[in-house]
Amino acid sequence: MAPPQQSAVRNRLLRRLSGDDFALLQPHLRLMPTEMRQTLITPHEPVTQVFFPEVGYISVLADVAGNRIEVGLIGREGLVGASPVLLDSGLTPYHEFVQSPGEVLAIESEAFCAAVDESSTLRKLMLRYLQTKLIQARQTAYTNAAYTMDVRLARWILMCHDRVEGDEITITHEFIALMLGVNRSGATLAVQTLEGNRLIKAQRGRITMLDREGLIGVANGSYGVTEAEYARLIEGT
Repeated sequence: MAPPQQSAVRNRLLRRLSGDDFALLQPHLRLMPTEMRQTLITPHEPVTQVFFPEVGYISVLADVAGNRIEVGLIGREGLVGASPVLLDSGLTPYHEFVQSPGEVLAIESEAFCAAVDESSTLRKLMLRYLQTKLIQARQTAYTNAAYTMDVRLARWILMCHDRVEGDEITITHEFIALMLGVNRSGATLAVQTLEGNRLIKAQRGRITMLDREGLIGVANGSYGVTEAEYARLIEGT
């Protein structure tokens, strides 16, 4: 398979690279389809590949003493496996798996690190991306501690909407419960609250966004901080 052309990639991080920096990665990038719940990063195991999502998104899951909760979300704005590779820790305690299937551009960690070591501008952009991930993690922690379930769900739906085409998000109540850190009945109640306000339409296995601006209002400032920092640090806006 021919290496991808920068003009054709959909990953926003790759598109922001200079031509020279993209050329360092290009020969090593390979397009890989993904499946629902496919593991990309296994906790406590060496990270031998990193992944630039093209279509779909990946959930970062913490599992402590059997209590599981989503602590991060990565789509076409980012890079899966960035922290353990760029910071030379080699592994992570988090499980990173496909929540919405599609495609990623995969690259061996060794080749990625060699390119980063060769180019100071590539390293700078990737470290800026790590900063946006740190902000996302802190914003998630704050939101989980300070807000009710319907606010947290509104933020999460907005984040998913940013990473898909169209207004439909494939999701089950089981995973909403996992994301919110509650039981399934609690997740159903949060969905019903948003649906009752005509912000979303919930059907089996999917949610359709009806009113994005209304959801932003419900999110009450919990959404937008990470997104603004990404625009500032990565896209210069």
